[in-house]
Order: sequence, then C-alpha cells, then structure tokens
Amino acid sequence: MNMKTHWENIYQTKAPTQVSWFQAHPQVSLSLIQRTQVQPTEPIIDIGGGAATLVDDLLANGYQAVTVLDLSAQALRLARQRLGPLAERVTWLEADITTVELPAQTYSVWHDRAVFHFLTQPADRQRYVTAVRQAVRPGGFVIVATFAPDGPPRCSGLDVVRYSPESLHSEFGRGFELIDSARETHHTPAGGEQQFMYCFCRRS
Repeated sequence: MNMKTHWENIYQTKAPTQVSWFQAHPQVSLSLIQRTQVQPTEPIIDIGGGAATLVDDLLANGYQAVTVLDLSAQALRLARQRLGPLAERVTWLEADITTVELPAQTYSVWHDRAVFHFLTQPADRQRYVTAVRQAVRPGGFVIVATFAPDGPPRCSGLDVVRYSPESLHSEFGRGFELIDSARETHHTPAGGEQQFMYCFCRRS
C-alpha cells in the first residue's frame, strides 16, 4: 500500500472534524509543550500535524516559529485554509518523516500525536528516531503520543503498534531522558473512546 495515497484519500473523503483522532483543542499536547518553557521564538515542529488544530493553539499562545510536517498535501491545504492569513506565520512541509532530511539540530520541541504508532516496521521506526536525533537540538524536547497498550490495534484501516511509556522510550534508546508520561482517553467524533499514551522526553 502506498501510504501517501492512503492518507490523501482519507483527507479527500472525510472532513478534518470527522477523522477519529480529531480534537478541537489538543489540551494534553499543548500543556506538555508549555511545560518545556521554551521561548515563543524557539522552533517547534509538529510531525503529522496535517489538518490538526494544534498549530492554531500554538499561534494563539504566542509561539512564532512553528513547522507542520505531513505526508498529505490535502491535509496541509485544509489547515492553511482554516488558518487564513495566519497560515503565513507557519512553515508547511509535505514530506514522509521516514525519508525527509530536516535541518540539523534545529528544533527545540518535536511533537507527534499518532504518527509513530503507524510505523509497524522496525526499519521505519529506526529512520524516524534518526530524524529526531538529527533535527532536535541538544537539550530540546520530544513529545510523542501513541495508542496505549489498551488502545485500538488498528486505525484508519491500518495496523498500529501500541506502547507503554517504557516500551516507547526504549525505541528511542540512549540520549533521551524520559521526564514524564501521561494517559489520555480520547473521545472520537463518532462517540468512541481511544486510549492514548504520551511520552515527554529531553534530548541529551
């Protein structure tokens, strides 16, 4: 299956508010980013941010150097349309996180809600971690959210890998200090529940 084609189809056939991971305001993500206490001018990247609303809340809270990366051009287009003129304040990257070359030691915060758990092949996970090591500056923060062990085994027609804080942290290996973790019961637009787990790390 071509992953780009899959995600383009998702965003061409469903409104952003209809996908299962939709949140009007991603409070857990925002609160963890605020806990980093990075300055508003420090670079933040949202992996798989697509049409999600985290970028809206980051701009509303004064963050000035936000990058949104997503595989789907349609998802990014929807986000830009929603933001209107504010979209000019954001850097938009249409790319696959397992193959993209990001600028070295650039980002103070790396955020990912619900991308990493779709990487079911160890080689793809290793490429993802390599991208983190390349792009996050020493002392920067890494926030990754996946389905928890009691979360769904599949999402959007794809298998996922579910993680505890310990098993997710072990994927990243040495050089990442686990500061904290958090669970979230996400209520989907269709009325279901999904258990998420967030890891909050510092890059040493």
